[in-house]
Amino acid sequence: MPSIFTRIINREIPGYIIAEDANYIAFLDISPLVLGHTLVVPKKETDYIFDADDETLAGLLVFAKKVAKAIEKAVPCKRIGISVIGLEVPHTHVHLVPMNSADDVNFTRHKLSPSKEALAEVTEAIRKNL
Repeated sequence: MPSIFTRIINREIPGYIIAEDANYIAFLDISPLVLGHTLVVPKKETDYIFDADDETLAGLLVFAKKVAKAIEKAVPCKRIGISVIGLEVPHTHVHLVPMNSADDVNFTRHKLSPSKEALAEVTEAIRKNL
């Protein structure tokens, strides 16, 4: 059964897509730690990040860097944090999280529930900076 990320990639379910190329996609987390929290995913579905081939892993980080720079320009923050958790969805992905403190990347804290309008607005703001 395809992961929820594959379903977003295949446009079977909606996503707030920020950037995409032939191999990777970036979209907002709809239950973010902070507004602008973005997931970067290889289109090739592999459960565990360290099972991905070297080319896919390297490409993922290069693609994530481009997206992180756009987030940094669109969302007020000191830095963009990157995290790999990998337990919640069996599809390799990295989290890009706008940070003003280390607590902004605390995955045990309560997640936000932004409106569709807020998600659409931040998606567009990030896209404009790509």
